[in-house]
Amino acid sequence: MQIRDLPYTDPGEPDVRSGPRFLLWLGRQQLAGQLKSTAWGLLHQCGLAGLPLGVGIAVQAVIDRSGTRLALAGGLIALLGVAIAVGDTMLHRTAVTNWITAAARVQQLLARKTAELGSVLTRRVAAGEVVAVSTGDVEKIGWFVEALSRFAAAATALVIICVGLVLYQPALGIVVAIGVPVLALAVLPLLPPATRRADVQREKAGRATELASDTVAGLRVLRGIGGEELFLGRYREASQEVRRAAVRSARMWSLISAVQVLLPGVLLIVVVWYGAALARDGRIQVGELVTVYSAVTLMLFPLRHFEEIAMAYSFSRPSAKRAARVLALGRATDPSGTDTGVPSRTSEGPSGDLYDPATGLLAPEGRFTAVVCGDPDAAGRLAERLGGHAAEADELPSALLGGVALDGLALDAARTAVLVQDKDPVLLSGTLHELLDVPSSGKVAPDEALAAAQCGDVLDALAQASVDTDGDPMRTRITERGRSLSGGQRQRLALARSLVTDPEVLVLDEPTSAVDSHTESRVAGGIKRLRAGRTTVVFSSSPLLLDLADRVVLVHDGEVASVGVHRELLRTDTRYRAVVTRETDEETKALQTWEETA
Repeated sequence: MQIRDLPYTDPGEPDVRSGPRFLLWLGRQQLAGQLKSTAWGLLHQCGLAGLPLGVGIAVQAVIDRSGTRLALAGGLIALLGVAIAVGDTMLHRTAVTNWITAAARVQQLLARKTAELGSVLTRRVAAGEVVAVSTGDVEKIGWFVEALSRFAAAATALVIICVGLVLYQPALGIVVAIGVPVLALAVLPLLPPATRRADVQREKAGRATELASDTVAGLRVLRGIGGEELFLGRYREASQEVRRAAVRSARMWSLISAVQVLLPGVLLIVVVWYGAALARDGRIQVGELVTVYSAVTLMLFPLRHFEEIAMAYSFSRPSAKRAARVLALGRATDPSGTDTGVPSRTSEGPSGDLYDPATGLLAPEGRFTAVVCGDPDAAGRLAERLGGHAAEADELPSALLGGVALDGLALDAARTAVLVQDKDPVLLSGTLHELLDVPSSGKVAPDEALAAAQCGDVLDALAQASVDTDGDPMRTRITERGRSLSGGQRQRLALARSLVTDPEVLVLDEPTSAVDSHTESRVAGGIKRLRAGRTTVVFSSSPLLLDLADRVVLVHDGEVASVGVHRELLRTDTRYRAVVTRETDEETKALQTWEETA
């Protein structure tokens, strides 16, 4: 895989049982790239390892006054220089390619999972953690993948050097062969505390990121209540905790670096002292001593990769664990196994009544059903379940459409059949034309959807905001998340987008909560008119919307409590009346007493 080939056609199915297993799977997916990088690394490292031999031959040739051997040594050094240059260049190229392609694979997996789960994802995992996984964690995972091949090349080169020194000069080679493993393993006792400190740092950094993202998302509300300074103080405190944790972590890693400088220095002193004694006794030549001394000096370079791989693994392991936790979330079943998360209107899905076995909620085919639920969070979870979007952790039976379980369908078929718009829909940046250019049946035109959602004032506002589109609201750009629009305008544009898709079943969670009563009445009429003959489920407690519904269902304590029409339920059901009219407990009890005595 080359960078020019990105993105992957299929990033694969990751092993998400644990962080290390995920890293192992990622490494296997890039085995060819790892082997290529390792080969270039070996060329580079062996070129470095060969320099001492050339230098030793040259020194001994000067001592022996041999011009031929000196010329041969010069040619060998030149050849090794070319090998070092080529190997280092290609090692950097292939290693960075491994980094980028690994990061791209993880990002594609996360994007696919986000598309698969939708809003369920942020209910299972904090939004700040999702951001951390898709940014910083991806980089750390890529770093480990990139460092792995360089470490493999360095470790192999060290073995070759040690074996070569033992064969070249057994007396000194044995000392080096014993000392190098000690150097490589000496930092192992320091790795667990270093890893723990690094974990604490990342945990605090993750909390600070979550706090920052939540503060930015609620900045408008904070300004309204004058809470900017309060949250700024909290973030300042969290960032200071991150700084202190980072300093403690850096101290441990600096100690590991110091050990890897000190111990090789000690080995070098031992080799020089022992080698000088051997040379004085005439047991080795001066050129051989220079060769061994130079080899030990250059061994410090591959030894640094042991520290790097330890640091890369300690940082990437929790990152891989978080990524695996996010990627492990999923629907109860996914029989297709090839979902891309992109709906396709060419898929034929089931039709019929929509039924939720967990609550007993039934939405008859072709009718407008309103659902009243006193708990907004429970209503949101039920809406997601009606769309087949609930994650495995729900452990509740799937909703049925025409008797077919939605979580037993391929994702594209399920989403083609049932579309869920939650109460906080997101508008992506782009023009209004791009916003409404979504997979659809083609039976509902954008202007019809905009009219039904009462978006006339939105179109006027976009036309006035137009700078270079000649007043065409369809070509006017909408800023990220629709921040240039009011809450009611964003809500109605999102509703128009849902109406354009014209799904078999449309589930709307509080689609009119941000508009005034006059607009709400017209929007309710537009929904009923445009969705005539199609199954529509609306979660709302607005009397204006409930009065237009063909069927109203009250869900209380997780099950259907009453079914009827709005006016009938308002007259006969005190629990329904309490939710819809916002009666207090005292008023409800007084009314119940009056009904019992009447």
